[in-house]
Amino acid sequence: MLFPNETVAKAPRTVCPRSGFSHRSGPKSLPEEASVSSEPTVKKGLMPVQEEEPVPVQEGPSVEEASGAGQPGPSEQMPEMENIEKVEEDPYASTEYAKEIFKYMRKREETFPLSNYMVKQHDISKDMRAILVDWMVEVQENFELTHETLYLAVKLVDHYLMQVVCLKEKLQLIGSTAILIASKFEERCPPCIDDFLYICDDAYQREELLSMEINILHTLNFDINIPIAYRFLRRFAKCAHVNMETLTLARFICELTLQEYDYVQERASKLAASCFFLALKMKNVGKWTPTLECYSGYQSTDLFSLVKRLNFLLTYQRHDKLKAVRTKYSHKIFFEVAKTPTLDMLKLEEILKNSG
Repeated sequence: MLFPNETVAKAPRTVCPRSGFSHRSGPKSLPEEASVSSEPTVKKGLMPVQEEEPVPVQEGPSVEEASGAGQPGPSEQMPEMENIEKVEEDPYASTEYAKEIFKYMRKREETFPLSNYMVKQHDISKDMRAILVDWMVEVQENFELTHETLYLAVKLVDHYLMQVVCLKEKLQLIGSTAILIASKFEERCPPCIDDFLYICDDAYQREELLSMEINILHTLNFDINIPIAYRFLRRFAKCAHVNMETLTLARFICELTLQEYDYVQERASKLAASCFFLALKMKNVGKWTPTLECYSGYQSTDLFSLVKRLNFLLTYQRHDKLKAVRTKYSHKIFFEVAKTPTLDMLKLEEILKNSG
């Protein structure tokens, strides 16, 4: 159970096959804040969960899509504008629908604002939420779920906690149920209910999980198609023609923000744009082009404040004992992007000044 009276050690993180979930080993109980394991095990044979093709290509809108959903757009003259709305052989790219898809996603961001809900939560804290998300990352790895499932599950937790006052004894149940719901929404073959009871170390009954699932869905009015930053990152990478390593670095930065409560109120599109901007500068592979301005809806100056915060997060991680994300992205499968040198704050200031 989350934050029990007695210290509970984390179980080793191991990758298990998608079939036969009920007998897998994986992260179970979550420890108290003071007892979080500082050396999570690097899993042998770690695979990039449902990772996309080695080049960041997917959807693409027409050039007309600039600001979208009321966001700041590019200037009227964009001489270096590139039309990424091209017909591709890959039918999954859905280029003919991409413009409307991302316009819809940007509009949906207005439907799902998050407030500072911790002010009304008396039994849980920001640090407890961070431990929960760190555990959810481990669950995503062990169940080999997609990253979209992880991002959506965290969003479900935040939106539920914004409306319901929660006891700390139920926080892990909420997180586990959120992953279950997100799995049904995103996965081709979601894990079964017994698997989610198992990862909670059987701290909850089957009826409790089912009741919480109904409770969360009713609280959110069954509207769980929440925009997530992960999808925007792939789109921005296509605009910049970067390699998979740079895109993975941006994803690492973005995934670090999941456990940081200070970022819950940021729009998914702006957070993704800022993570991608910082990744470009860390790898020194390009600038924020007119094409990126057009398809992201943000000028470089719109991102400076958030980029500085992200670089500070990379350099001085507050939750230094929660290492699930950093360990995950330190693996060769993910190009060891977690080991990428961070930018000196003064150097970043100079870069931003020249980019403005």
